[in-house]
Amino acid sequence: MPVSTANHLLESLEPVVAENLDRHLGLAQEWHPHDYVPWSEGRDFALLGGEDWSPEQSRLSETAKAAMITNLLTEDNLPSYHREIATRFGRDGAWGTWVGRWTAEENRHGIAMRDYLVVTRGVDPVELERARMDYMTSGYDSGDKTPLEAVTYVSFQELATRVSHRNTGKVTNDPVADRMLARISKDENLHMVFYRNIVAAALEIAPDETMRAIADEVIGFEMPGATMAGFRRNSMMIAKAGIYDLRLHHDDVIMPILRHWDVFDRTNFGGVGEQARDELATFLEGLDTQAARFVERRAEHRARAAARSDSGETPDIAS
Repeated sequence: MPVSTANHLLESLEPVVAENLDRHLGLAQEWHPHDYVPWSEGRDFALLGGEDWSPEQSRLSETAKAAMITNLLTEDNLPSYHREIATRFGRDGAWGTWVGRWTAEENRHGIAMRDYLVVTRGVDPVELERARMDYMTSGYDSGDKTPLEAVTYVSFQELATRVSHRNTGKVTNDPVADRMLARISKDENLHMVFYRNIVAAALEIAPDETMRAIADEVIGFEMPGATMAGFRRNSMMIAKAGIYDLRLHHDDVIMPILRHWDVFDRTNFGGVGEQARDELATFLEGLDTQAARFVERRAEHRARAAARSDSGETPDIAS
């Protein structure tokens, strides 16, 4: 999309942004990260005369650790995300106010999660800090996304993050962590609704360009944390545990938003929009097949593991 067209679309969407900003502020509930951290469990580390972290201090499973670390490091890269949306949406008017408000709300998520993990000694704080330094140094770069592509991407990404946080809370087996991540998930859901509504308006103003952006962002979607060290290993653990997998991505993230936009029943597309919609439909059919295969293989693996456990056989780590 030419720069002049992109800028015109941003200007055309400004009243919708203002309306949804007011809606968001009316629905958002004030909360404070410190309220969700069990401070009474905290104690000094060695530098202040206490005891440094050791693995047996954590009550989290390896899967819960992987999910919490991945989610937290993703939240930690907020400065990069702020730069991304401030550059594309601008710092003036309703767009600029939203950028600032969104950034302030997102900042609470990393604060709460990090404080929880350090206070409860859920993960090695030294390794966590090293990972944060490495990941924030490399930062996040979405490439050359247009403003329309960016707002489309975050519509899906915010919902994906909500699902991941919510399900991570459940596998921690800790009511404190579960409550904290449920609170964070509420923010993510409101953010998704804001962006989703902007794209819905864009579909009315520039249907072909918006449909092209939707198809491209769904087909090329990846989480912003995909470039962090260990992401592939951790994401596989997360998928095997059912925290976030292809089935959830298709059923609970992609399809609900596409249905809200009425993508497959719209009649206002031209040739560009029709082609993009056809490409999207083909991709979704393949994604659904991949998701079904993954779920089937996971069920088979769990059945084999259960059989070995019942028989007293030592599990094959490579299986």
